[in-house]
Amino acid sequence: MSAANPPAAQNSGSPDPSPDRPTTDTSRGGERASGLQRPETNVPAKERWISGITGGALLLTGLRMRSLPGAVIALVGGAMLHRGYTGHCHGYQALGINRARGEGAPPEEYFERGIHVSESVTIDKPAEELYRFWRDVENLPRVMGHLESVRKIDEKRSHWAAKAPAGITVEWDAEIINDEPNRIIAWRSLYPASVDNAGSVRFLPAPDGRGTEVIVTLDYIPPAGRVGAVIAMLFGKDPGAEIREDLRRFKAMHAPA
Repeated sequence: MSAANPPAAQNSGSPDPSPDRPTTDTSRGGERASGLQRPETNVPAKERWISGITGGALLLTGLRMRSLPGAVIALVGGAMLHRGYTGHCHGYQALGINRARGEGAPPEEYFERGIHVSESVTIDKPAEELYRFWRDVENLPRVMGHLESVRKIDEKRSHWAAKAPAGITVEWDAEIINDEPNRIIAWRSLYPASVDNAGSVRFLPAPDGRGTEVIVTLDYIPPAGRVGAVIAMLFGKDPGAEIREDLRRFKAMHAPA
């Protein structure tokens, strides 16, 4: 869990695009040529993540049903997914509400510029035991090789410190944005973070009753400039290999006696 699915009302720190400027990306529907403007972001990041994660699940469920009720579910899911991606709520707009001001990197930044890593391991232990270890975030430096410490602030927030090159320590706060006991934990960094990041760990039944499949997903936005280059090194040249090594360590800790 370095410290994206789908996160109180702070996050990671990039300014929202101004609604007064038309987009300069001519590949997106000719917005520049037509003078169309992107809708104002008025949904806070935590709501956007939840909308995106829930909407995606509903969309897939509805499509799999292949029926009229399924089509309705898929439409609702698609609307929620769109709300999460764009960060725009027509209801908030009608009420003159903007709940996103002061927040940082929105979910689409992860989709458009982020680095995505997902690795898994099968452990012959029940999901309850493995979930319990991850839910106590102060355990994580025992698994994540680059972490120096994780200090719990409250039930959802925690403070992280990680080792970077040249003796530098990088610190940030993180918040749990989705917690389903024995199934999933998802988190995101909070503003101001040295590097915007989000991730999740899922616990799924392994085939043939062979324990639990643990899937770790990490998304982060590479920062720019000299500081960005140093922080990027924190994740290693191959972040996938880093996560695989962490999961091997986690599996060894929970090997059957």
